[in-house]
Amino acid sequence: MKLYNSMTRQKEELQPLVAGKVSMYVCGPTVYNYIHVGNARPVIVFDALRRYLEYRDMDVTYVQNFTDVDDKIIRDAAVAGVPFRAYAERFIAEYFTDARGLGVRDATVHPKATEHMDGIIEMVQDLIAKGFAYEAEGDVYFRTKTCAHYGALSHQPLEDLEAGARIDVDARKEHAMDFALWKAAKPGEPAWASPWGDGRPGWHIECSVMSNHYLGKTMDIHCGGQDLCFPHHENEIAQSEAANGQKFVNIWLHNGFLNIDNEKMSKSKGNFFTLREVANVYGYLPVRFFMLSAHYRSPINYSQESLEQSAAALERLKTAVENWRHHAKTGPEGAGMSGQAAYQQRFNAAMDDDFNTAGAMGVVFELVRDVNTAVAEGASAAFAADAIALLEDFDRIFGLLPEQKEAGLSPEIEALIELRQAARAAKNWAESDRTRDELAALGITLKDTPQGLQVIDNR
Repeated sequence: MKLYNSMTRQKEELQPLVAGKVSMYVCGPTVYNYIHVGNARPVIVFDALRRYLEYRDMDVTYVQNFTDVDDKIIRDAAVAGVPFRAYAERFIAEYFTDARGLGVRDATVHPKATEHMDGIIEMVQDLIAKGFAYEAEGDVYFRTKTCAHYGALSHQPLEDLEAGARIDVDARKEHAMDFALWKAAKPGEPAWASPWGDGRPGWHIECSVMSNHYLGKTMDIHCGGQDLCFPHHENEIAQSEAANGQKFVNIWLHNGFLNIDNEKMSKSKGNFFTLREVANVYGYLPVRFFMLSAHYRSPINYSQESLEQSAAALERLKTAVENWRHHAKTGPEGAGMSGQAAYQQRFNAAMDDDFNTAGAMGVVFELVRDVNTAVAEGASAAFAADAIALLEDFDRIFGLLPEQKEAGLSPEIEALIELRQAARAAKNWAESDRTRDELAALGITLKDTPQGLQVIDNR
């Protein structure tokens, strides 16, 4: 398998540090709100990459963190009048509701920044001792000029990065591009004791410490959105390699931007959508389909039309499988399907070529077209059963098809739907939203239409 390494700007063969094992770190959300549609892209695509590596018999250690102390969390928790930890935990729970609705599997571990304060302080102390960092009135900064290859991931020298960056003027810094490893406490903010006084960590050091703790000093793959390339990932490299004296990451993967109606998503433009808002209209799986139908490095354009097209394509896929299952029970006797290897070869070739899910999705729909034709022409029940097995094998990566289960909803789900409808009738909107979100976490999407309630089973 070859992957496009953002550091070298070329496709490189994946050669794990330990044969048969892959270590992956994916930058997770800062939990101060529901994740937005753009956040969903790395969550979905790197979940699919992990699935594919496991599909190819790799043992994957997959780490995705939560930034659970941050300026935005502190600010919004204060506005809400709740402790910052409780506020962060609320949106961690909301993240899992969304991620599981998307069919995203839990990471091997989901570390939180606040769980690793001792390790953060130790790494900062080490960087100071080695001359890579310095203390200034309770803050600690990293000396970017000590990193000879600073800017290598961004492919810009330090001087160019400085010219193009928004830099806070601070006379205490030795260099304008030096970045904070530790921030001195401000009145009323959460803080931890350190050798430099009470304070809290900078954002970048958190990921270095958490990845080092769970994956070691060097990892196989580090993933994230293109917007994290600079400064976050650039700073991770500088501080990690300074502390550890060895290469931090072998392959850097960055997904492309998501635009809204051909404009960059922005709160100021009013084109900002949370994933929850979108899922309440279309369901979660059309969003997953939409993200995987494009190459992960390409910019993609989100629009109402694109989601409607994804929902329609997903419905065609589900309908085809339902028809095949019926045919597998009622079709004539005869030989099973031949030629599965050809589909498998094309599927794997696409995925091995820089994780080309768009190409692999094309193979899936070739299979659907060919099998639909064969079934319509009277193919055997065994043929349909073999086709289902092949498609379900591909879907181990895509995660778009509901598992085969008995028709109907469980009494527990029926009761939740009734509870939600009663709350809605009573105009108890908080309870209505709560039960709707609980159902979404179980894979059930509710849509209120002019014709009445529509229940969509995404399980």
